[in-house]
Amino acid sequence: MRKLILAAGLVATLSACGGGGNGLLNRGRPDEFAVTRQAPLVVPPDFALVPPAPGTPAAATVDSSRAAQEALFGGPAPRSASESAALNSAGRGTAAAGIRSQAGDPGTEVVDKGATTRDIIAAPEGDGQDARAATGTQTTPPQQ
Repeated sequence: MRKLILAAGLVATLSACGGGGNGLLNRGRPDEFAVTRQAPLVVPPDFALVPPAPGTPAAATVDSSRAAQEALFGGPAPRSASESAALNSAGRGTAAAGIRSQAGDPGTEVVDKGATTRDIIAAPEGDGQDARAATGTQTTPPQQ
């Protein structure tokens, strides 16, 4: 008998949730497009298309990526005398155009950073559990 009363109460409670009218979640919302009046589309009075002048490049032949970069960044920036001197002493005129793509080439001249840097680069990847720190001649064992 208790189960029957409980089931009837549950059905009565849930029947209130099924309404489709103006419930808590199904309320009428304002139309966001009706808030402001849209002006009609018109052609501006000074809108005038002129044909390209003779001898100018066609729009299809202009490099759009270069034009966008020039519009964004304005071309190469002028360098100061000290910056130009530093670049010239570093060999700006003798650098290869694609040097960044040839950084791993065996023929690339590099500065020897020493055995420690080579050891760090050649070290196997790990989780750091066997890491050791050395200062001078003392070595600290890993903490356990």
